[in-house]
Amino acid sequence: MSASIAKNYAGHKVKGMFADEDVKKQSQEAMYADIGVRIAETLGEMKGAVMKVGQIVSQVKDLLPPEVAKALETLQKESPPMPYSMIRRQLIRALGDEPESLFATFDHEPFAAASIGQVHRATTKDGVECIVKVQYPGVKESCDSDLKQVKRLFKMAGLVKVSKEIVDKTFDEIRDMLYEELDYNHEAENLRFFSNHYKDHPYVIVPELLEELSSETVLTLTYIEGDSLNEVKEPSYNQEMKNTLAHRLFDTMGRQIYELQRVHCDPHPGNFAFRPDGSLIIYDFGAVKEVSDNTVRIHKNFVKDMFNGKVDSVEKHLKEMGVRQDDGPDVPLSYYQEWFDIIMEPFSDNTNFDFGQSRLHQRAAKKIRKDAFKYLGAFQPSPETMHVDRVLSGHYWTLIDLGANISLRGLIEEIVLQQEVA
Repeated sequence: MSASIAKNYAGHKVKGMFADEDVKKQSQEAMYADIGVRIAETLGEMKGAVMKVGQIVSQVKDLLPPEVAKALETLQKESPPMPYSMIRRQLIRALGDEPESLFATFDHEPFAAASIGQVHRATTKDGVECIVKVQYPGVKESCDSDLKQVKRLFKMAGLVKVSKEIVDKTFDEIRDMLYEELDYNHEAENLRFFSNHYKDHPYVIVPELLEELSSETVLTLTYIEGDSLNEVKEPSYNQEMKNTLAHRLFDTMGRQIYELQRVHCDPHPGNFAFRPDGSLIIYDFGAVKEVSDNTVRIHKNFVKDMFNGKVDSVEKHLKEMGVRQDDGPDVPLSYYQEWFDIIMEPFSDNTNFDFGQSRLHQRAAKKIRKDAFKYLGAFQPSPETMHVDRVLSGHYWTLIDLGANISLRGLIEEIVLQQEVA
């Protein structure tokens, strides 16, 4: 596939030599959209680490053309499951015995399936309801080769428009994160940390680890029942409760980033559940990122200036984050002003913003289509902040799906701006 995509890209470049700018732009957008669909289909079929890489890459801003990133968003959907016979063999290898001997009951049909593993409902011998997360065999062994394959694919297709150094750093960060997700011992440690942190919390609930039924490739947790995002609707959830849940979710993730400095950074809806009493349940702690003091400092200064309307400081902060390339083309203040108007709309004052009716993403997509190629060399992904960006942008969609109608300015002022930053 790499060769055919590269050929398609080369053909487009030749045609572009004889076209005016508008035609060239339309042709380029169509080409990238087609390439994105073909890559997404291929990665989706391959499953495993390569599919997970595609999922993460699709969420890294400024790495790929927007049309390609949008096509790769389809990889966020649930994967088809592996047969139980394969899962059973993996359980025996990991835990040393048959599931029939280890558990009182074990559902053969998966509760959920993803790119690197799937989840089954079970009951322990002493009657505790649990979920068993089983990693697909061979995923970790193929991780490095899969990463190289995806990286080579994007390069051959002419999709990556940033320096080799940034590409390498970004993929190194993705690699580290992927290996952490593949190490269930690491996830178990994250789970212990967050379980302890939230053990007396009034509304955040985290499953407990069942140590004796867990290993490097199998993780067994207490089953915590809750409603999925698409089940949060009337009559169990009125608008007031939806608003409460949205506020609590934003508060929880904000405090993880700026206070705890250890954040659950996979905003996939399947990793969260809700209850009509206002409880927020957080699942799957494979993707947890420690946030450095420097990242917190930069973000706080950035938010502080945005709240004070200092658009002229945006470029300085983006350079500190490593997002703005020093040798890239000049970017006018008007460009930043347009983005400021979009991003700050929900936070402009202390009045409610109706996320259920939000069209901010459409305005952002329109601006990206208009300016993406003009400032293509101006920006690059920042390995340091990409995971925080993933959290914030991902949960924007959660607020939309909840239909939240809330004010977040006061909450941000409390969490982010509560203390002076250097």
